[in-house]
Amino acid sequence: MNDPIRRLSVVALVLFMALMGTATWIQVLNAHSLNEDPRNVRTLYREYGTYRGPIVVSGESVASSKEVDDSYGFQRTYSLGPVYAPVTGFYSIVYGRTALEQTENTLLNGTSDALFWSRLGDLFAGEQQQGASVETTIDADVQQAAYDALGDYAGAVVALDPSTGAIEAMVSTPSYDPNVLASHSTSDVNEAYSELINDESQPMLNRAIAQTYPPGSVFKLVVAAAALEEGYTADEKIAAPDVLELPDTSATIRNYEGESCDTDSDGDTTLADAIRVSCNTAFAQLGMDLGWDTIESMADDLGFEESIDVPLTTAASQLPDDPNEPQTAQSSIGQFDVRATPIQMAMVAAAIANDGVLMTPYLVDSVRSNSLQVIDTTEPSIFSNPFSEDTAAALTDAMVSVVEDGTGKNAQISGVEVAAKTGTAESGTDDPPYTWMVAFAPADDPEIAVAVLVEDGGEGATGGKIAAPIAKKVLQAALNGDS
Repeated sequence: MNDPIRRLSVVALVLFMALMGTATWIQVLNAHSLNEDPRNVRTLYREYGTYRGPIVVSGESVASSKEVDDSYGFQRTYSLGPVYAPVTGFYSIVYGRTALEQTENTLLNGTSDALFWSRLGDLFAGEQQQGASVETTIDADVQQAAYDALGDYAGAVVALDPSTGAIEAMVSTPSYDPNVLASHSTSDVNEAYSELINDESQPMLNRAIAQTYPPGSVFKLVVAAAALEEGYTADEKIAAPDVLELPDTSATIRNYEGESCDTDSDGDTTLADAIRVSCNTAFAQLGMDLGWDTIESMADDLGFEESIDVPLTTAASQLPDDPNEPQTAQSSIGQFDVRATPIQMAMVAAAIANDGVLMTPYLVDSVRSNSLQVIDTTEPSIFSNPFSEDTAAALTDAMVSVVEDGTGKNAQISGVEVAAKTGTAESGTDDPPYTWMVAFAPADDPEIAVAVLVEDGGEGATGGKIAAPIAKKVLQAALNGDS
């Protein structure tokens, strides 16, 4: 073979190998990204043409698919759309998927590896591929009660089963109707999405898990837990001046509306009473005495500074970085740079309710194939052991006194012992404060732990006035359902 033919053969071989490599890359290695590309209309039609499994709450579908006579084949519909929007999210031909519609997409559309045998059975039976049903942990009665109780407030409610971590309610208001985004009319969807995204009230923001807020006095539970683990007792006297002068600064900390705490002749109060009346000066001084490292360690054990997949991704609650003494004092009453999500504060309440054992929150209970066979079930798991059973008992007793004779009287339920802690946090602006309550009930055998946040309860709003009645209604819904 002469040199020109040899060189031509090498070039042809290289071109052939390049062609094979490119085809392999496009058809195999890059297939997933091409299928996921929103510009791929063929994939869109194929996915919409497959029956998408339902999202189920308390045995009823809150997101389902119905067959329609258009090029897409099936229409996604949402019953009680605004109530469950933070849970289901939406499924849109223009804007994709959010919430469980996104995280459980391969199960819902039937392409998950877990559904291989189900798909194989459908193939041999000559039946169309169908997605699985995703059964949530949400309790329909608790969810509806939380949504109704929040009413016109901007805020959130998260309810947990403290013994398992199952999320029984996840509500965010104001909400939106996913049905308007599931329409097959792109012009209607674009118009609706534009209105929602430009709405100043942010109805598409999941305030329950995706937004952090200054927790105010509900953070005192974290500080109290740290103190008890360091050897303090609930009856131990701690300083509670009317005005606490902060070191190395002219700044001071006062109690709510300048009130005095229930103190003895020396100006001291017990740790339990400081929780009951939510004494700012006592906790600010206690925080400085403990030191920030001790408080931060407890907060981290409770899940602060960590994002959790439930399977929706939560925002990480935040703590200040190496605060000085005055900043530590402010942080110890849930101000300065402390920020928490409602689900984070529900986790704090749940850890106390569960004897110091914090369970990992989860939203999906089980997954069933189209033949109703259970193909996956969530097993409860321990997130951490932040404090002892004795510490949990001491905190529970103090939280019971908050409801019986403290700042949380509006959460009282006849015949049921409720444990709770209120919180009122400055927003840093001229706006009304954020109001909080974390609670669980019954106190001696907890079935539910709840966190309530209201962004704007109006002038003079406090956790006891605004958040406590909401928490009461959520607790009642859960307990009545078990009666």
